[in-house]
Order: sequence, then structure tokens, then C-alpha cells
Amino acid sequence: AMISKIRLDKTEGHRDKAIIEMLYGCGLRVSELTGLTMNDLHLDEGFITVFGKGNKQRLVPIHDEAIRQIKLYIKESRVHYPVKLESKHLVFLNLRGGGISRVSVFKLVKKLAELCGIQKNVSPHTFRHSFATHLVQNGADLRVVQEMLGHESILTTEIYTHLDRAHLREEWIQHHPRAQRPG
Repeated sequence: AMISKIRLDKTEGHRDKAIIEMLYGCGLRVSELTGLTMNDLHLDEGFITVFGKGNKQRLVPIHDEAIRQIKLYIKESRVHYPVKLESKHLVFLNLRGGGISRVSVFKLVKKLAELCGIQKNVSPHTFRHSFATHLVQNGADLRVVQEMLGHESILTTEIYTHLDRAHLREEWIQHHPRAQRPG
């Protein structure tokens, strides 16, 4: 719903769409997103290089729609930005040609949430949390999710992947021998 509220007729439209696709599709921290450089994009291979906390490097898969949006942004929109020399290597720029700030990404997410009528607090981190939760709910290995998120400890990953009680109970009933109801 938030992506549908992005105005592609505005200069920043394709950039904003690429940002939201990256936050949710790659599970990036906002600082990782704002620090992405052109050299970090390996779009033909379907990966990006991310430098996380402690400047630790990891490879993260990127889905086709995010790739499409980044390419559109770079080829159709970014070329019209007055790119500052010190920011030319960065993927995401503000309209003045500098690197986009964390605050700007927070404001973008808040604005889109408001446009959708979402009442709860939504931040860029919400997309990271949803990324992890949806992977685990759909059967992804927790260690793989840990690697994609760049967590040192599996315990940190487990916090992100909280599953609601109803889902846990359904899984238990379906898979545990003691939970099987006599038929």
C-alpha cells in the first residue's frame, strides 16, 4: 500500500520506490541503505554488498522488482540530480545532489504511512523487521536470515522473528505428535 502512494511523476518518485523496495526486500538498516555505493550494486548477479555494524561486509540477495526500480532510478531520475562530487559514488541522493540522510528516509516512511492511513508507528526499521519475520514465517532457515541481516548472534535474529501465538499453536498442532487430535 505504501509503494502505491509514491508519486512517480515527481523527481524523487523512482528513488523513493527503490528505497522502499530495498528496505523491505533486502532487510537493510537505514544507515546501510544511505551508505550504499554504486560499487555495492551487483544487479546482474542479483546481490548487493552491504557494510553493516562494525563495517562488517556481507552479500544480500536483491529481488527483481528492487533491481528494476534501482535501474529506473539510476537511468531515468538520478541523471537529472545536480550530483555533488563527494556524493557521486552514493546510490541514493537527495534533490540537491548530496547523499540522502537517515532523517530523510525516516520522513519518507512516515509520510507514506500517513498517506495510507496507518495509525501505528512505522519506521525504516519496520521494513527490516517485516523482512525477517516474513522469511521465517515462510520457512527460511534462521541461520540464513541471521546472515542476511548481518547479526553476530542468532539470539538477535530470534528477537526479529517473533511469531504470533496463533501461528505457533497451529504449527505445533500440525507437526507435534502429542498435539494430534484423535480422529
